[in-house]
Amino acid sequence: MFADHAKVFIKSGRGGDGHVSFRRELYVPAGGPDGGDGGKGGDIIFEIDPGLNTLTDFRHIRKYVAKNGEEGGKRRCHGASADDLVIRVPEGTVIKDFETGKVIADMSGENRREVILRGGKGGLGNMHFATSTMQAPKYAQPGQEGMELWVQLELKVIADVGLVGFPNVGKSTLLSRVSNARPKIANYHFTTLDPHLGVVDLDGSTGFVMADIPGLIEGASQGVGLGHDFLRHIERCRVLIHVVDVAGTEGRDPIEDIRAIHAELEAYNPELLTRPMVIAANKTDAISADGNDPVETLRAVFEPEGIQVFPISAVTGKGVKPLLYAVSELLRTADRKPITFEKEFEIEYAMDRNLSYTVSRDDDGSFVVEGPRIEKMLGYTNLESEKGFRFFQNFLKENGILDELEAAGIEEGNTVRMYGLSFDYYK
Repeated sequence: MFADHAKVFIKSGRGGDGHVSFRRELYVPAGGPDGGDGGKGGDIIFEIDPGLNTLTDFRHIRKYVAKNGEEGGKRRCHGASADDLVIRVPEGTVIKDFETGKVIADMSGENRREVILRGGKGGLGNMHFATSTMQAPKYAQPGQEGMELWVQLELKVIADVGLVGFPNVGKSTLLSRVSNARPKIANYHFTTLDPHLGVVDLDGSTGFVMADIPGLIEGASQGVGLGHDFLRHIERCRVLIHVVDVAGTEGRDPIEDIRAIHAELEAYNPELLTRPMVIAANKTDAISADGNDPVETLRAVFEPEGIQVFPISAVTGKGVKPLLYAVSELLRTADRKPITFEKEFEIEYAMDRNLSYTVSRDDDGSFVVEGPRIEKMLGYTNLESEKGFRFFQNFLKENGILDELEAAGIEEGNTVRMYGLSFDYYK
């Protein structure tokens, strides 16, 4: 069974406690403290497994708990650190915080392996706490607790081109004709419940990966039917082919179908309508000879909007090649950068909360903000994107940095510097 989403519980290991002991050997009457440090708890790591293409395994195992570090021993022996727990997922899996829905990590592209929850640090043994006035400390540091979190896993297929449209318009037939994919095909609504991928090879042109996205229905963006399960797979596609039954074999109006699907795409994610799109006017072999040409009607409506219409028959193959070469050209001019989802959620550890930051004013009047946590945050945030910059602003607000700047007397237009980056301050 194909599964493209799952809710799972993850917890990193607790650090082992430091040990309290004293050196006791013959002829060493006052050997002093020799309690060793505790071991580190295991991390929770997500890693891409090329052999997986579904989240089915997570339907059966919903809790993943890493082991705790061992307690320190006497004679300065360190406790063993626990093994990390590696959770393997298919490429394209987006990990979100379940409560907020914010992205923790996108396991795609170059991001093949990521530590999601760090294990707790081991506590220090009593050998670290001896001083000139306290030569026999009878206490040690406990290990840090692990972190726990409910996460939502969402698999968003990675394809260059997505086939969208109502059920039973011929998407599966088209994919099977142009690629090596073999989806089940039958004349029933919702036959395709799983997305299928196929590789399209073209003579003299660059090939691409095409996805058959299961048929949508009106209300899908509000979760009607299996709406969200289907729509999430469109988000990574760089070009969309809207397949429509131009012959109206089931009494549907192809123009109304296209408008309805556009409305669902816009309601789910308005950015989807900015992607290059073409219309595959399918089932031309079933058009009756009498009456107006429905293909020309489609062209009159949509080509002025910049959407090309290609008459095809997925059954006979007529008109399919011009469609594929046009799509290949759109891909050539489209942004080749993989569509990935940026980090929106920062997991806050107890040790991070104690990392201070400083706000100071330079001789030139600019304000300088520094601190380990800020440096870490800037390392993984893409400030060139609108979403990344909003995440950066929220970080400054939620951690009181903006309040600190205002308390230091900052005014609109003043410059703020952080580790080589400069910003103008505006409320």
